[in-house]
Amino acid sequence: MKFYIGTDHAGVDLKDWTVELLRAKGHDVTDLGPYTKDRVDYPDYAHKVATAVLEDEGSQGILICGSGIGMSMAANKHHGIRAALCHDAYTAMVARGHNDANILCYGERIVGKGVAESIVDAWLASSFEGGRHINRVAKIEID
Repeated sequence: MKFYIGTDHAGVDLKDWTVELLRAKGHDVTDLGPYTKDRVDYPDYAHKVATAVLEDEGSQGILICGSGIGMSMAANKHHGIRAALCHDAYTAMVARGHNDANILCYGERIVGKGVAESIVDAWLASSFEGGRHINRVAKIEID
């Protein structure tokens, strides 16, 4: 699977770790930055990742900041993006299965590496269930 990943200064360590985790699992990852802990604005990176996901059909995104909240809010401003803030494997599984989420968000100050790995693994193991969820997901998009 193809992933685009970004963060702000508060998530650089977990982003770098997640990039390596995904690559070790055989996934193609494009790191959109930042690459240092110098202060940056999270919406800039949320927009970069959301735009990349929208332009590369079938790709997924991961956004990390201190809490994951700001990243998910900014990414969800893009028509066609369904960014889900996940704190555990169950929320990641449901985000993919019920909501057809295409960007995973979590916070470095909220989850550690072990929980992050379980979140990523659940995300990778899940796919959109369709069925009764199709109409609900369609209602998310407002033109």
